[in-house]
Amino acid sequence: MLEKTTRMNLLYDFYGALLTEKQRLFMELYYHDDLSLAEIAEQYHVSRQAVHDNIRRSETQLEEYEQTLRLLERHEQRVRLCGELLDRIGRLPITDAEKQDLLRMVRLLRHDGESEMT
Repeated sequence: MLEKTTRMNLLYDFYGALLTEKQRLFMELYYHDDLSLAEIAEQYHVSRQAVHDNIRRSETQLEEYEQTLRLLERHEQRVRLCGELLDRIGRLPITDAEKQDLLRMVRLLRHDGESEMT
């Protein structure tokens, strides 16, 4: 179950903006806030089954977006490759300054350049 929760949270991070407001709300309450279906249903005055159906449809949509766009797959591949690069850089017979420069580049790749490019 933890693996599914982790995957859904990652898919939500990538594609959550494509869901409806209600889908986003229920997904956040269920996956981020760890509320039960019954707790969500009670809070929003709907049936537990309605919450369940909404979350299942949202999960299906997120998986379909990933099937088409592959953003999570590419992200995971980039993280793996950056790990391999870090390992190899650590074993290179180069100066500390050169290593630091290479490490900076790997950090940019790992995070799509968001922190150092802005």
